[in-house]
Amino acid sequence: MSNRPSRKQKINIEMPSDIEATYANFAMITHSPSEIIIDFARVLPNTPKSKVHARIVTTPMHAKLLLKALTENLEKYEAQFGEIQLPSGGGNLAQQFFGGVKPPHPPEE
Repeated sequence: MSNRPSRKQKINIEMPSDIEATYANFAMITHSPSEIIIDFARVLPNTPKSKVHARIVTTPMHAKLLLKALTENLEKYEAQFGEIQLPSGGGNLAQQFFGGVKPPHPPEE
């Protein structure tokens, strides 16, 4: 076993100046034993159909790290701007916000 101190590697992340942001107000999360899949969509009022605009596939460990980072950032947000109020009705969050939204069916082969 080695007692060498771990070396932190710096990673430069490049953000293209022409990158387009994708707005999403709906996420569907599924998983397999080795992956977490998050599909992002836009659900608009009086629009009976929506489509997925982005799919992120990641490992369970990265998903947990993302959850931790989101939690920390939401705590900072609420410390600055106040508590984010959530609906208090029954059912899951998607049902509270969007009523009868159904996940898309996978394409038939």
